[in-house]
Amino acid sequence: MTTVPQTTTSNVQPVSRPQQAGMSKRSRDRFAALIVTGLVLMMLFFWLVPLAYMFLTSVKTLEQMQNGQIIPQSPATFEYEGQEREIFAVPMPDGTTRNLGMYKPGRESSQFIDPANPEAGIIEWEGRWRTLTPAYEVDFQWQNYREAFTAVEFPRLLRNTLAIAIFGIIGTVLSCILVAYGFSRFPIPYKNVLFLILISTIILPRQVTLIPTYAIFARLGWVGTWLPLVVPHFFANAYNVFLLRQYFLTIPREMDEAAMIDGASPPRVLWSVILPQSWPVIIAVCVSHLIFAWNDYFEPLIYLRSKPELVPISVGIQEFNFLYGTRPELLQATSMLALLIPVVVFFLAQRYFMQGVVFSGVEK
Repeated sequence: MTTVPQTTTSNVQPVSRPQQAGMSKRSRDRFAALIVTGLVLMMLFFWLVPLAYMFLTSVKTLEQMQNGQIIPQSPATFEYEGQEREIFAVPMPDGTTRNLGMYKPGRESSQFIDPANPEAGIIEWEGRWRTLTPAYEVDFQWQNYREAFTAVEFPRLLRNTLAIAIFGIIGTVLSCILVAYGFSRFPIPYKNVLFLILISTIILPRQVTLIPTYAIFARLGWVGTWLPLVVPHFFANAYNVFLLRQYFLTIPREMDEAAMIDGASPPRVLWSVILPQSWPVIIAVCVSHLIFAWNDYFEPLIYLRSKPELVPISVGIQEFNFLYGTRPELLQATSMLALLIPVVVFFLAQRYFMQGVVFSGVEK
């Protein structure tokens, strides 16, 4: 008798449509995150390529650049018996290749020394040594930085730039805080119209006001000094006032009122209530002005042309480029030196900088 196999019902339950929709949504989110991450990495790569090229050029010799080397390399050598001996890639009878140092060249046979084990003695090799390929090693030319540091007089340029930047930061922070505090807390007549006029000055090119401003500073006798580069920052600027005002608006007014009930005056409210909560935006203003002062080339060139001992790093490096145009490795080394401090400052303060910029766009 034949038995008929009985079919068993599966315990696997079909996936419901809400579950399928949830899985599909998660897949789309992962795919979108993957696309965004890939785009960001690609943009970061293209942004870092010029910086990597600048660094690699700064640690090469002119000969290495002419040979088209991406990584700076030089023929490998080692010292033996008081002499520098060149290393070659020598094929051995067993089919391997060893890096050996030339001891005594010959026409049909040569003598080599193993740099890793000189005590092993002389190694005889049959063949023409001129057919051998020299061994290369990575050779960063760090002396380029030392030469550029001395030739460009970097300490003097750094002192001038820091002096201009620090005095400018003090003036910018003081003036912009006061103006932003007024726009964010006091009932000024036509306040919105005045603020709109202030913001509209952002699009005004500096070249438009250059001639009348230069004429005023020349009559005051300030040309040839740091005063034209420092004093204007004690009268605020629209960009930083906007950042500070927007951040001050996120601080609840109830805190001001509570301080006033305790007898605090408006300056006391600013000092004890507003400023302790505004460090992110204040640091953002300081960093942005430091970068502006570090990169400013046009105005120092105009006002300090007759005083080369007072020029900042932007003008000094440009003049160095004119003198050492045939030494690209020194030009890139000076650029890396000038880039070092702003990059370090930005990375140290980036958390506060991003908080200040992000929260300044949120109005409470």
